[in-house]
Amino acid sequence: MGKRKKATRKPTGPRRNEPLPSVFTCLFCNHEKAVSIKVDKKAGVGSLDCKICGQHFQCGINYLSAPVDVYAEWVDAADAVAQENSEKAKAAGRSSSGRPARRVEADDDEDGYGDVIPDDDDYE
Repeated sequence: MGKRKKATRKPTGPRRNEPLPSVFTCLFCNHEKAVSIKVDKKAGVGSLDCKICGQHFQCGINYLSAPVDVYAEWVDAADAVAQENSEKAKAAGRSSSGRPARRVEADDDEDGYGDVIPDDDDYE
């Protein structure tokens, strides 16, 4: 006795790749679809512009780059700047008035404010 033959399937065509987006959300003003990206592969430059807040960013690209890559580089650059600014502020160690706060060395602090005494100028 012979085996049953399986039903033959028709060959499927090639899968269609959905295009990657070229319009994104702005990091600074949080408007959706406000950031448009233009990629000039001949010049090797990717530019990013926000229609709402006017943010502008340019970076170098190669022949494989897509608008998503320019956006990702912008996000990385913004994070690096924010981290650099926070490190500078931490290193400065300044109070809100711009002057360093005075410290008290006494261990038994009864007023409940900790070891930092605020400047007198803050209470005028």
